[in-house]
Amino acid sequence: MSKPDKEHIVIIGNGIAGITCARHIRKNSEAKITVISAESDYFFSRTALMYVYMGHMKWNHLKPYEDWFWEKNRIVLKKAWVEGINFEEKTLHFSSEETMNYDKLVLATGSVYNKFGWDGQDLKGAQGLVSKQDLELLEENTQGCKKAVIIGGGLIGVELAEMLTTRNIEVTFLIREEAFWHNVLPIQDARMISEHIKIHGVDLRHETELDKIIGDENGRVKAVITNRGEKIECQLVGLCAGVRPNIDILKNSSLETGRGILVDEFLQTNIEDVYAIGDCAQLKQPAPHRNSIEAVWYAGRMMGETLAQTLTGHKIKYKPGNWFNSAKFFDIEYQTYGKVSAIPGDDERYFHWQHKDSTKAITIAFDSKSNKFLGINTFGIRMRHPVFDKWLTEDRKIDYVLANLKQANFDPEFYMRHEKEIFKSFKENLQKA
Repeated sequence: MSKPDKEHIVIIGNGIAGITCARHIRKNSEAKITVISAESDYFFSRTALMYVYMGHMKWNHLKPYEDWFWEKNRIVLKKAWVEGINFEEKTLHFSSEETMNYDKLVLATGSVYNKFGWDGQDLKGAQGLVSKQDLELLEENTQGCKKAVIIGGGLIGVELAEMLTTRNIEVTFLIREEAFWHNVLPIQDARMISEHIKIHGVDLRHETELDKIIGDENGRVKAVITNRGEKIECQLVGLCAGVRPNIDILKNSSLETGRGILVDEFLQTNIEDVYAIGDCAQLKQPAPHRNSIEAVWYAGRMMGETLAQTLTGHKIKYKPGNWFNSAKFFDIEYQTYGKVSAIPGDDERYFHWQHKDSTKAITIAFDSKSNKFLGINTFGIRMRHPVFDKWLTEDRKIDYVLANLKQANFDPEFYMRHEKEIFKSFKENLQKA
């Protein structure tokens, strides 16, 4: 009597979510694992793409694992475009006209950059920056480029601005908010980052939006027109007004979608044996103070680990815990833990301190009724994640956090040097509120 075939788990997408899932399935199972992606042969660190363009790293430096890792761990990597999925027959259809059957399917298709129907958005020289192919296109589009316009004040936009300035390309940056990333950051923090971006030679224009992109006779970008009627000549337009889940091939299928692929607390879709993780997944019931779609590296990693347990017989719910994130605005490192709203709610109060050199700042949010610590933003001051995670979980009061803030600082000497100034600022903030 022949042995039954091993279960075939297919993962579409070789980003952090898909690859983490594959690795953890292999730790607990002998299942056949296939990971499909047309973007690259091997998994790479997407957050480091900018450093390749800036010359700080080479492409091979972005691969966390040696090429032999995948064969050794019996994870098959297939470079292909999936053009359609037959969920009833459990079959994938590739652009090459090949097909592949699966027993369980994990959708980890990631994000694509937004386009909002602007005139000229498909001209040569207009692009976003999400994938390896986008980086290769940027190399092509910036050959001989003297002037660029970036649309959208998010993290990818500021990364692109830094990348272009290292090649002496003049950058105009259009954002619709009154200060940089004010849809995420409180106004004091947003204004500080705006000023920091300007210091690096970027022409940052607040409350300014793109109206249309104008092309030349060869179909290439030559200028943009703003909503104020101003014409800005350029050879590159960076479309950096956010990202959206990459789910276009699923739109007319039986899979339930919203902005992303709708999943329950076990990351399962409405179709049996089909799951979604990472940027493309939309939780039907997100945890308190968490968004239904979170296009951040660590959320994808956690989803991959969680789903791997379920797929190998240890069914567990996805519990992301307290929100945190980090980024870099040119020279300023940013960390956030918990909830610090761009605009405080009725019961939210803020403490804000900013160093006189405008490269270091702290904003702490707390509940004005209970004095419960809600969250913290730090700029230019590196903090310890486990400390804040513990305080948030323990529902610590603001007084406790302030009294013990130096415990969370990687550089306690910095905190001790500025402790009196920080507390004086917090006291003044409280009196003004």
